[in-house]
Amino acid sequence: MPARENGAITNLSSSSDTLINLDHGDPIVFESFWKKMGEKCSVVISGSQSLSYFANTKNLCWFLEPELEEEIRRLHRVVGNAAAEDHYVVVGTGSTQLVQAVLFALCSSASGETPPEPVSVVAAAPYYSCYPEVTDFLSSKLYKWGGDAQSFDKKGPYIEFVTSPNNPDGSIRESIIVKKRGEEEGKVVHDLAYYWPHYTPITSPARFDIMLFTVSKCTGHAGSRIGWALVKDKYVATRMTKFIEVNTIGVSKESQLRASKILGAISDGSLQSSSNNFFEYGRLLMEERWEKLRQVVGRSNIFSLPKYPQEHCLFTGKLSETHAAFAWMKHNMATEDLEKLLRGKKILSRSGSRFGSDQSYVRLSMLGREDEFKLFLERLTAIQ
Repeated sequence: MPARENGAITNLSSSSDTLINLDHGDPIVFESFWKKMGEKCSVVISGSQSLSYFANTKNLCWFLEPELEEEIRRLHRVVGNAAAEDHYVVVGTGSTQLVQAVLFALCSSASGETPPEPVSVVAAAPYYSCYPEVTDFLSSKLYKWGGDAQSFDKKGPYIEFVTSPNNPDGSIRESIIVKKRGEEEGKVVHDLAYYWPHYTPITSPARFDIMLFTVSKCTGHAGSRIGWALVKDKYVATRMTKFIEVNTIGVSKESQLRASKILGAISDGSLQSSSNNFFEYGRLLMEERWEKLRQVVGRSNIFSLPKYPQEHCLFTGKLSETHAAFAWMKHNMATEDLEKLLRGKKILSRSGSRFGSDQSYVRLSMLGREDEFKLFLERLTAIQ
């Protein structure tokens, strides 16, 4: 078996014994770009730097480094994917902590009273497979997983997660419940982790009350564990900050400083016509991978993939389609367990049943290393 480093395959060959793990979404596909950048994104932190818990006591999110907030707002202006000017910025240890923080904030009252029953948390299937787990992990009295938003008919308060582009199928989403029955007592959280121009056309700046983003999917630096929320309502932003304060007493300053340097480099490269344009690099790379996968799937009558419309991207100024971070692949026989079939070919995937769908679907990561991706295509081609 090949050597492994943090779960990643490091010495691939075409051996039939090599296990390809496409279950996770570890974004190491962009590694070669950052190697090319060399020392341009290096950060040197002295032993006397960043000793305090506090970053800016005048800021609502008191542990948010000013440099990071500045680069977050700047990047959204450069890309045009979110209107951040009238929103508070709340930083978290990845978007997972922010999901927990926003659930706490939306379900807790100023008086501290517990609701008579937990608020239902829903998302339209196929939904991000971690939403149910994260929602129910603490067995909170404030909220609980309520399932598929499309079949949700319970009256009273609810929280709907809208992931757009969607994980796992890459579709552009809007609120299901609000569309069906109006605002009522519900709250909507927009998870925009993949709304960046290397994955999808930027058609307009997002203008929602709560928007979640993460460095891991934007830049590929998942190990830094930095995410941020753009929050319009001051009370919600304050309660989210309180959750993170109690949960982890803030967010690592070292990670924040590294993230600010990287986001700054991306903004600089995007404003210049040079080889340092990260989003152009990423867009071409994802486009190439999707083209190769569609060629393999197109030669088979066994599998199928989603089709995405071409749209005008405001960032690139070109017509393009979505090149999602994950492939939502279907076995054309509805009764087939596709995850089991692929596992028999030494390909690990995530079953559609984890996403509120059925076992004829799987989610496959498009974000691994090149040798891993090539071996995956070889094995997929060999399946008859």
